[in-house]
Amino acid sequence: MQFDPPLVGGVFLRREKRFLVHARLDDGREVIAHTNNTGRMTGCLTTGAQIWLSPADQPHRKLKWTLELAETVEDEGAGIPGGVLVGLNTARANKLVAEALMAGRLPQLAGYRDLRPEVPVGPGKSRLDFLLTGHPQQPDCWVEVKNVTLVDRRHAQFPDAPSERGRKHLRELTALLGQGQRAALVFCIPRHDAISVGPADAVDPEYGRLLREGIAQGLEVVGARCRVESSAIRVQELVPLVV
Repeated sequence: MQFDPPLVGGVFLRREKRFLVHARLDDGREVIAHTNNTGRMTGCLTTGAQIWLSPADQPHRKLKWTLELAETVEDEGAGIPGGVLVGLNTARANKLVAEALMAGRLPQLAGYRDLRPEVPVGPGKSRLDFLLTGHPQQPDCWVEVKNVTLVDRRHAQFPDAPSERGRKHLRELTALLGQGQRAALVFCIPRHDAISVGPADAVDPEYGRLLREGIAQGLEVVGARCRVESSAIRVQELVPLVV
């Protein structure tokens, strides 16, 4: 996935409320950018850290910038290395995983002919990220994607803040398994330093419990680590699940 138009560099100043980020661009302008990442972004946003923003593609949007990437600042005590680029725009994860699926870079989920995004599931009309169809041998597969930015000593963890939405998706995936359907969860990790992935039990123990319950019933979990550059991101390789 290429960033088009190119991203603009700057320095992170502070976060305001949940969705606003104050930054100083490399040309000296101070701007307010939107972030769709509702998590804590622990270890990713440090005052003075290098960040990259994308210009808004909607001319009438109130905020003209969106937070895309940040470079970590070393914190040895917290197990955070410096100089790691992290993808913070959660909307990018679905596109990255879709590209990887269509290119066959996720072998567990390869062989499907069609990929349908945002398909309703259940009586409440909730939506999961993808429905894979058209495999010559496998049943259709429901797929939910999570953007994972929290890494502690090279172990990626989700979520980085208590997530009722994440728990709801796990319940929906497990319910589909109970109906005899195939379901998968893809942890998309947009940073190169993770060597494993798993639930952040210290942050949201119920999420971890539900994840393990789903796995016991047949939920397939894929950890997909990305190569992140200021010009592009792509799923590069798989990492093992540790639960």
